[in-house]
Amino acid sequence: MPLSDDQPHTRTRLPVGEQPSSQVSARQPRPLRTLLTVLVVVTLLVVAISIANRGKADPGASGTAGRSADGATATAGAGPGPSGEQPVSTTTNGIAGGFPHTDQGAQSAAVNYAVAIGSADMFRAESRHTIVATIADPGAAAALQARLDQGFGGDTATRYGLDAQGRAPKGLTFVSRTVPVGTKSAGYSDSDAKIEVWCTGLTGLAGERSVQPVVENWYTITLTLHWTGGDWKLSDYASRQGPAPMPGDQQAATADEITGAVQQFGGFRYAR
Repeated sequence: MPLSDDQPHTRTRLPVGEQPSSQVSARQPRPLRTLLTVLVVVTLLVVAISIANRGKADPGASGTAGRSADGATATAGAGPGPSGEQPVSTTTNGIAGGFPHTDQGAQSAAVNYAVAIGSADMFRAESRHTIVATIADPGAAAALQARLDQGFGGDTATRYGLDAQGRAPKGLTFVSRTVPVGTKSAGYSDSDAKIEVWCTGLTGLAGERSVQPVVENWYTITLTLHWTGGDWKLSDYASRQGPAPMPGDQQAATADEITGAVQQFGGFRYAR
């Protein structure tokens, strides 16, 4: 029998655990699913960008300029970054040798030869002749030997306070070191290369009684190299002053500090 509208309505309450939850669940946020969606989208974007960039030409691909040793591009405006091949592992008379038959190999040779030419050993005849015999192209060795004997012996040695044998006065330490700052290829072929090496150097007598204190110099050495006997060898060289940066605001070291530094800090062989 049908119930009339004026009959009281009955409302049934279910236990809390049995109430429908569809509406409540629909309103609850799902942070895990959202996070996963974002991660998937970001990953796809990264992959797409990587694939797009893989075929683009390297803006610093000419030679090795602009790339560091681990392949990273140097900061714009900072000049070419350190770069290149594995260092050479052979030496002759303490000078690196066996350089690669490449432009970089020629630059490595030029740097090492610049260091050798700028060393204190060049002021002593015996060690100077050993250096020239080690680094010189055999066809140019005699001419180089004559130039270097004139450049480092006689009046030059006296000007630095050394005796005829290139020895410093007792109690003083003679300092002559070349520190390469960078290199630039000024011409390269399979047989010849011309490399400019920008350097800073230390020269003078260290000690309390020195009248020739150790000073800093900036200069550029241009070395002409010839490929002979399976290595790059020096055939000619020239030097010019600078470019020199503005001197820093630093207090000069004492004579004892300079002497200690020279005796305690060894130089380097350079290759890249």
